[in-house]
Amino acid sequence: MTQSLTLDSISAHYGTTKVLEDLSLAVGEGELVSLLGASGCGKTTTLRLVAGFLQPTSGTITLGGRDLTRLPPHQRDIGLVFQNYALFPHLSVADNVGFGLKQRGISGEAKSKRVTAMLERVGLAHLADRLPGALSGGQKQRVALARALVIEPPLLMFDEPLSNLDAKLRIDMRVEIRQLQRANGTTSVYVTHDQEEAFSISDRVAIMHAGRIMQLDTPERLYQRPANAFVARFVGFENLIPMTVVERDGAKITAEMAGGVRLTLGLEQFGDIPDRFIMACRADGLQVTDNAAMEGIPATLGLRTYLGRAYQYQAETPAGALIANGPLTRPLEPGVTVKLVPVPEQCTILSPE
Repeated sequence: MTQSLTLDSISAHYGTTKVLEDLSLAVGEGELVSLLGASGCGKTTTLRLVAGFLQPTSGTITLGGRDLTRLPPHQRDIGLVFQNYALFPHLSVADNVGFGLKQRGISGEAKSKRVTAMLERVGLAHLADRLPGALSGGQKQRVALARALVIEPPLLMFDEPLSNLDAKLRIDMRVEIRQLQRANGTTSVYVTHDQEEAFSISDRVAIMHAGRIMQLDTPERLYQRPANAFVARFVGFENLIPMTVVERDGAKITAEMAGGVRLTLGLEQFGDIPDRFIMACRADGLQVTDNAAMEGIPATLGLRTYLGRAYQYQAETPAGALIANGPLTRPLEPGVTVKLVPVPEQCTILSPE
């Protein structure tokens, strides 16, 4: 039966090094939450704490109201899917999948039925007697997934499960993992450094940095409305421009940036704008135009890069260096003076740090 997971004020130290600091996280029943971040951010440590491989310095971990904090791993009843599969090379596919059932005292026909049903679900029934050494990477990952699911754990945890697979197989496998997780309704925690993977597979994503959760939200909210500058940069807002409101006029404000450049911004498009703010724009969020009559950020174009869908320009402005994408139909040469016009759908307003 699936259960909710709660981490309450968890801290973890390696010697004198703080790895996690006062981290709290709640994963609802049947929800898949990804921990996303660069190496060293604390995501794998969080997984190891929940699994029981590490002990927290302080705080509590509960699953379905049961305190796991000091329980050994084998008493936590958690399904784990590892990056390196962790299959027994001398056991057949069926025996690998049934290993956890055997450890729980389930044998005979009951075990056989559950293993067969799970192998059918992951499309490996025809390989039941094969050894892991004769399987492809994707097949091994399906065996590892089947082994974790067959015990019907209240919590399923994934540690970079697709990082050893090629690009196309990673896409196929993340779809399969999501479909199986939804069909089973198993509460899941998924650790990855791949933003696209996390966003495509998760109900919510926790973006981590230096042992803290910087924002926990749906993929859509993270992508469109990051909570701070760190998350904004992480999800692709390359340009962060500090600005100050100098005039308010009903549904519009006039704001000034470094160098005295002023822009008019509509509250209907951008939402509430505080007196001091950061305008975060993706490269697609600054329209490149050589129309001098348009209001925008004056810029001199530098290096031009071909992206396939657009030309990307390094641009020097009074507010500093910015990155902007222009159309393929009109490539502009370095040294040309242009305006960079904010596109509201590709920009957001952040509070100053």
